[in-house]
Amino acid sequence: MLNPKKAAESLAINTEIVMPDHTNTLGNLMGGRLLYWMDVISAVAAYRHCRRVVVTAAVNNVSFNHPIALGDVVTLQAKVSRAFTSSMEVFIDVWVENHDTGKKTKCNEAIYSFVAVDQRGQPIQVPALLPETEEEKRRYQGALRRKQLSLILAGKMQPQDAHELKALFLEGGKAGV
Repeated sequence: MLNPKKAAESLAINTEIVMPDHTNTLGNLMGGRLLYWMDVISAVAAYRHCRRVVVTAAVNNVSFNHPIALGDVVTLQAKVSRAFTSSMEVFIDVWVENHDTGKKTKCNEAIYSFVAVDQRGQPIQVPALLPETEEEKRRYQGALRRKQLSLILAGKMQPQDAHELKALFLEGGKAGV
């Protein structure tokens, strides 16, 4: 059994300046470039959690809430939100810094899933995650529901077996009749 790790131990931060070759014809950061930055920083967070080779298994959610302009300073923060047997969910927050005040505003977020693998590319066990802050606890709880939904959509789980997800829709939040 591996020793559980705190979510904070996986924190990875990267800061970029949006350059001309990163932008579209409107002068905004191209979505593909942001996805690349998110994939790299979330892989670092997953690696920090398990200290093993990790591979991207899924991009579960990406929200492009606000455009990011040429010259903007962009900070990406990634942290493991939950660990399962061999997989980890990583939550990425994207912040843009105001040129005049330095104030950071959250503009995007994403959820990626990674699997830890051995030298042959076979999945291996990862440590459990210990959430500490309220945000970490909220994201930790939501991760199981997101995983169950993904498994149902992939045909790998029957809806009636998704007890955490089912509880959201039943009166009083209880999985029952």
